[in-house]
Amino acid sequence: MLLPLAKLSCPAYQCFHALKIKKDYLPLCATRWSSTSVVPRITTHYTVCPRDKDKRWEGVNMERFAEEADVVIVGAGPAGLSAAIRLKQLATKQEKDIRVCLVEKAAQIGAHTLSGACLDPCGFEELFPDWKEKGAPLNTPVTEDRFGILTEKYRIPVPILPGLPMNNHGNYIVRLGHLVSWMGEQAESLGVEVYPGYAAAEVLFHEDGSVKGVATNDVGIQKDGAPKTTFERGLELHAKVTIFAEGCHGHLAKQLYKKFDLRANCEPQTYGIGLKELWLIDEKKWKPGRVDHTVGWPLDRHTYGGSFLYHLNEGEPLIALGFVVGLDYQNPYLSPFREFQRWKHHPSIQPTLEGGKRIAYGARALNEGGLQSIPKLTFPGGLLIGCSPGFMNVPKIKGTHTAMKSGILAAESIFNQLTSENLQSKTTGSDSDQLKPAKDCTPIEYPKPDGQISFDLLSSVALSGTNHEHDQPAHLTLKDDSIPVNRNLSIYDGPEQRFCPAGVYEFVPLEQGDGFRLQINAQNCVHCKTCDIKDPSQNINWVVPEGGGGPAYNGM
Repeated sequence: MLLPLAKLSCPAYQCFHALKIKKDYLPLCATRWSSTSVVPRITTHYTVCPRDKDKRWEGVNMERFAEEADVVIVGAGPAGLSAAIRLKQLATKQEKDIRVCLVEKAAQIGAHTLSGACLDPCGFEELFPDWKEKGAPLNTPVTEDRFGILTEKYRIPVPILPGLPMNNHGNYIVRLGHLVSWMGEQAESLGVEVYPGYAAAEVLFHEDGSVKGVATNDVGIQKDGAPKTTFERGLELHAKVTIFAEGCHGHLAKQLYKKFDLRANCEPQTYGIGLKELWLIDEKKWKPGRVDHTVGWPLDRHTYGGSFLYHLNEGEPLIALGFVVGLDYQNPYLSPFREFQRWKHHPSIQPTLEGGKRIAYGARALNEGGLQSIPKLTFPGGLLIGCSPGFMNVPKIKGTHTAMKSGILAAESIFNQLTSENLQSKTTGSDSDQLKPAKDCTPIEYPKPDGQISFDLLSSVALSGTNHEHDQPAHLTLKDDSIPVNRNLSIYDGPEQRFCPAGVYEFVPLEQGDGFRLQINAQNCVHCKTCDIKDPSQNINWVVPEGGGGPAYNGM
């Protein structure tokens, strides 16, 4: 169930009231409030408010059970699954016995996967040369490739010549969530231990500083940070090698970048946010295999972005359409979601949608830095693969095939080390800096959604199937609860309430007195990671919620 917004925020008010009542039992963050006592408390997550200083946790059993594996993989996307599958393929071929465990925060494999997606099949075919015989869901070969530049009223066609990066000859339009789900089945049939609904929350280290494995998140914690009677510690997974395949802007990868200084010799990563919808359209307008990309309107010349519209061949007149906005945009009044809704009303787009029905919505951040932004990939005890370090090929507008290939190469390298007899452990500006102060920008007046072609935010989030356990600490944590109002709202007019594609962040009036407070509707979060990237104060730290929470995408 989605958390209601400002005027329907009784649960949030009750929680806030309960926190005031219990303040005598919450000394753990007292120092944060000594100088700004008027700031409402927002963050209760134990990564910010340590439990060893909270009396409510005294006597709670904090022992964790540990499992040993040869390889642990975090994230069951294209990269993580490719690595797992390739490891087991090699083990079978060479008659070796290796234990591969894969943990995934989504309740089902593929449920948090979102992409366009137009797939270059080279990496996939390397894993599965017989994919057609196996029945892989690659049903729509590209038959038509179109590109255009939009003005407010017109579309200027641009030819796509053979040899250009965007040429999609030989590629397939896919529902990547379905493909990932299929890959999960193949992984399990090879002997990979796949654990959906288990969110890796912590990196574990040996005494020498090398990575030891990961721990899944604790469950059974109240929203105010206290233990429930159902509290259970997470599971420790120890491995000889740990592979981090969390996708774009992984929250564990962020820690590894800092600990091992992996970004010392590369450019800062840059990002975009991609918003996507699935529509059933009039069959007369359906062109299976057509790929259509545009740039230009409604974005101005200072803002990078573009659109896609793909016609799938899934037995019904289904299209996938989406809009990408570079997160280095400058105007704090810009809303990527509303730009997407406005784009659908362009004269070259709206006729395709008229008479159709929107059936799904979602959003996800994506890497756009390119080759120069890829960090060092290896460190003692582990490595990064896929979209986590940023293997998207920006000129091709594709990253699934490179994510798969990175997983394959990692698996081959790891397998050689695992089967060695003497394996031993070896010990520009960022997007968040680009916003201008609100006083230097003009508010953007977006047209009201018509409910047929364009839609409001909450009805869109409802289509994502997003759900989280309500009574748990918000996984959108703040390093300093005073910054959203004192800095972000005062300087940038609260951009988090616009760059979030799910209505997670709201500035609402204080219950007493004048002013505003930040309300975090964590139940709405679609796990896109945009807030962690774009927050101009870099105060938001996205961590995993209880396993299984989040969107429930079906073939997105």
